[in-house]
Amino acid sequence: MALRGEGQSMMPNFCSACGARLEERPAFGKVRPVCPACGQVHFEDPKVAVGVVAEREGQILLTRRNHEPKMGCWSFPSGFVDAYENVVEAAVREAFEETGIQVTVGPLLGVYQEPGSRVIYLAFAAEAGPGEPVCGEECMEVRFFPADALPELAFHHDAAILAAWRRSRSSREERGMRHEA
Repeated sequence: MALRGEGQSMMPNFCSACGARLEERPAFGKVRPVCPACGQVHFEDPKVAVGVVAEREGQILLTRRNHEPKMGCWSFPSGFVDAYENVVEAAVREAFEETGIQVTVGPLLGVYQEPGSRVIYLAFAAEAGPGEPVCGEECMEVRFFPADALPELAFHHDAAILAAWRRSRSSREERGMRHEA
């Protein structure tokens, strides 16, 4: 695949069906890579990523990114869903790979997408299990922060994710109080 720069297309240069060099042509209402030899139209599919707002005793687990985009910035434990992988299992796997902490995934907080990005991000509330976080190879640092004193986060959609998490948390707490009464 040809890398054309951050935020730009990563379309292949050659046809996956026959190997001929692709040309950009109108197809299905848009200019797309089309094989002149076999007619195969190549579509740029979105990537699905998952992340967790993992809480333990009023603190949120964050990772400091060790790669672009936003290298060095704080973010929720997250990563890409593998082909045929369940999104909840992917969220558990990614959280453990990056932090060494097992999480129990709760409700979906929302579906997010940065402007111009092909990544579709599913954010889940989660409960962080016991143990000390251990930094995986995809992060520079990992630690818990008080939920009301988080550092600046990497992505535009992180504020919306936190707002959804706070609403979800309040709703769960209210339901819990009603059940206890």
